[in-house]
Amino acid sequence: SPDVTGPSCPAERLVMQLPARALLEGDTVTLRCRGWQDAMVTEVRFYHEEKDLGGPLNGTELSLSPLQLHHSGRYRCGGWVSSGPSLGWEKSAPVTVTVHGEWGNGDG
Repeated sequence: SPDVTGPSCPAERLVMQLPARALLEGDTVTLRCRGWQDAMVTEVRFYHEEKDLGGPLNGTELSLSPLQLHHSGRYRCGGWVSSGPSLGWEKSAPVTVTVHGEWGNGDG
């Protein structure tokens, strides 16, 4: 068979996504929990520094608004991932959210 190039399959079947931009106090940010290759995810829960933020949620998004410094830290999500005939509870790898102070950026 021919060689195949591209991203390898991640160890996790659940992936936490956040915007690739600087996050400032007062902003609104949405964290998304997605199944690898768009596998269906249900009963999503979100965790901040391993503390359960509640759920399960009907959606797969967590909105932080307005952002505050205490929102900084490591987030992950968990949920039931349906991939073909198999269904399993999975947790994403953690992602780090860093909230920058509105007045502490040295631009003024």
